[in-house]
Amino acid sequence: MSLVAAAVCPHPPLLVPEVAGAAAGELDDLRASCADALGRLLAAEPEALLIVGSGPTTTPYRAADHGSLRAYGVDRSVRLWKVNCSGGPYLPLSLTIGAWLVGRTGTDLPRFAHAVAADASAQVSARLGAELVDGAERRVALLVMGDGSACRGRQAPGYDDPRAEAYDDRVATALADADPDALLDLDPGLSAELRVAGRAPWQVLAGAARAAGGGWRGDLLAHTAPYGVAYLVATWERA
Repeated sequence: MSLVAAAVCPHPPLLVPEVAGAAAGELDDLRASCADALGRLLAAEPEALLIVGSGPTTTPYRAADHGSLRAYGVDRSVRLWKVNCSGGPYLPLSLTIGAWLVGRTGTDLPRFAHAVAADASAQVSARLGAELVDGAERRVALLVMGDGSACRGRQAPGYDDPRAEAYDDRVATALADADPDALLDLDPGLSAELRVAGRAPWQVLAGAARAAGGGWRGDLLAHTAPYGVAYLVATWERA
C-alpha cells in the first residue's frame, strides 16, 4: 500500500501573495487551510510527494520541470523539485500552484507531478490514479489540485448557475467522507458546464484510493467561494 495520505487543494493564482498584491489578505484563511493540509500530508511520513492536477493533456513531468507565474503579472519560475530549471515544458497552472504550496513547506522530499487531461473520462482518470499508485516504489503522498465550480454568482467567471452550489456541496461531502464512489459519479458534462477544474484530478484521487485499498478518513478543512469560484481543501488519511 504505497499511498499513505492525500490532500486536496485549489489552484487560484491569487493564492500566491505576490500575484494577489494588495488583495493577498483576502485569501489568508484559504492559504492557511492549504498549509494545514500539507502539514498533515507530511505528517504521514511519505518518502515522496506526487502532485496531480488538470492540464491540456495527460502528461507526466520530470523533477526538474518548472512552471511560471509570468502570465499572472509576476516574473517568477516555480520549480517542481530540482534546483536546475531544465527548460522542460512549463507546468500547467494546477501543478505550478501545487509546486508552490509544497515549496512553502521547506520539505526536501522528492516530488513528481502528473497532469490529467481536463476532459478525461472518469474511467480514464481512475485508471491513471491506480497506475500511479501501483507504479510507486516508495511511500507516496498525493497532493490533488483542483477548483470547484466557477459559476457561483453574477460576478463569477462563468456567471451564475443555480446548479453550482449543489454540485460543490456534493464534492465537499465526498471529500469529507473520503468517498471514492461519489467522486467517480461526478458527471464530466455537468462539470464542464460549471467550469469545474478539479473533476478529473479528484477522480484520479478516487482511483488511487481504491487501488491502494483499506479504509480512509476524510477531513474537510475549507469550502468557500470568495470570487464566485468554489475552493475546497481536504485531507484523506488512513483510517
